[in-house]
Amino acid sequence: MKVAGLLLTVLLTTGTAAAQDYLNCHFVPGWEPSGARRQYVADNLYEYKDGGAEGYLQYNFVRMQGITCASGGNTLDIDVSEMNDADSAYGMLATNLDPGQPIAKIGMGGQVQKQSASFAKGKYYVELVEVATNPDSDNSAMLQAFVAKMLQFIEGRETPPETLGWFAPEDLASTRVVPESVLGLKQLKRGYVAKYKQGQAFIVQEASPEAAAAVLKSLRDKFDGAVPAQAGDEGFQAKAKYLDGICIFRKGKFLAGYANLPEAQDAVALAVKLASRIP
Repeated sequence: MKVAGLLLTVLLTTGTAAAQDYLNCHFVPGWEPSGARRQYVADNLYEYKDGGAEGYLQYNFVRMQGITCASGGNTLDIDVSEMNDADSAYGMLATNLDPGQPIAKIGMGGQVQKQSASFAKGKYYVELVEVATNPDSDNSAMLQAFVAKMLQFIEGRETPPETLGWFAPEDLASTRVVPESVLGLKQLKRGYVAKYKQGQAFIVQEASPEAAAAVLKSLRDKFDGAVPAQAGDEGFQAKAKYLDGICIFRKGKFLAGYANLPEAQDAVALAVKLASRIP
C-alpha cells in the first residue's frame, strides 16, 4: 500500500509539473521569476481580477495559473486560464481581442501587440501583459518568442469553432461566442454571433431537433405579428423592438437567423442563405 501511495504521489506531482511547463520565465533569455506562482479558481478569482472576474466566469472558467517575470525594470505577467471546453476559451479570447487588429494564426487565434499578447489553444486562454519602463517601447518580438515557446507545451485544438465558418464571409465585421442570452433573448442560450456592416447573424445549438422546435415556438409566441418564413425546416419573421427586422429559423437541432435589418423580409433573404451553409 505504501508503494502504491508513493507511486500515486509521484504521478500527481509529475502531472502538475508537466501542466505548468508553459509557465517558464526562462523561455526568453534575460527574464527571471519574480514572486510565487499564482493559482485561482472560480471562488477566489475576484481577489486577482477584481471587477473583471465575472467576464471569466461567464465562459465556464475552471482555474487560472500565472507567473510574473522580471527583466531589468520591466515585468511580465503571464496568466493561463483553463475553461471547460475549447469553445469557451475561444469565446474569452474573442471578447478581449482588439477589433482594430487582425487575428493571428496562434493556436485557435490570437494577437501580439507592443506590450501585450493573448491567444487561445484547446481549452486554455492565455494572456501576457508587460509593464515596461518605457511605455512607448515595442517589445512584440519578445512577446512573440514567449508565445511560440508556450504553444509547444499547451495541448488542445488549434482551429476556431467550426460553427463560425458557417457565417457568410461577405461584409463580416466580427464574430464571437456569446455565453448566454444571444441577441438579448433568454431563450437563446450559448451561441455564436456574427456582426456585419448591416445587421447580425446568430447560430445556437440545442440538444435535439425537438428541443430546438420548442424554443422556436416560444420565441414565435414572444413576437407580436410574427408570420411564417420559408427558411430552414421552419421559421418566422417579425419586427421587434431593439432587433428591428428579424428572422429566426430552425434547421435540425440548430436555431439561427438574422436581426437588426431594416425590414423583416431583408432578414429572411439572408436567413435563407445562412440556412444553406449549416450542415
